[in-house]
Amino acid sequence: MNVLIVFGTVEGQTRKIAEFAQNLAEEAGHTVTLFDAADKTAPLSFDGIDKVVLAASVHERRHPATFEVVLSANRADLAARDTLMLSVSLSAAFEDGMEEAREYVTEMEMRTRFKPDQHALVAGAVRTSSYDYFATQVLRHVVLRDRAYDPAAGEHEFTDWEALKDVLTAFLSRDPASRKARGKASSG
Repeated sequence: MNVLIVFGTVEGQTRKIAEFAQNLAEEAGHTVTLFDAADKTAPLSFDGIDKVVLAASVHERRHPATFEVVLSANRADLAARDTLMLSVSLSAAFEDGMEEAREYVTEMEMRTRFKPDQHALVAGAVRTSSYDYFATQVLRHVVLRDRAYDPAAGEHEFTDWEALKDVLTAFLSRDPASRKARGKASSG
């Protein structure tokens, strides 16, 4: 099976997640193409692609604009394939942030007019070494607001790699032909 992984990252955690998905798919015997949505000159082809994993980080309630442009511009090709969206955010790291993390996906779907077949909310990471004073304050008082993590503790990865492996394994093992039987009711 041929798998396309399209990702959009800001601080690098989503690239790490995309590469994790790539390794998992290749270990399962699939052929994988990795596509960075920020590379505006790279050609994107859906020829022969059976499944698409979409992975993007959330910053200021949005997935990267370049990632959303790729989704909007390729709606028809994406809708014709089995798709999984991995929405990576710090909100997904906390039980009280899950509703907000779901809203990020809904807002992305409204902006791009594309709804993936399924999505997973994936906890991201804190990369304090890449933050300036302002970003640190936003992280502390807006993003993490009274949650059980202090950015002064330094870098921290919240991603649950085992849970992510389970989601990806289930998606990759699902027969793409069965998608037609399930219907595309979830596409927009």
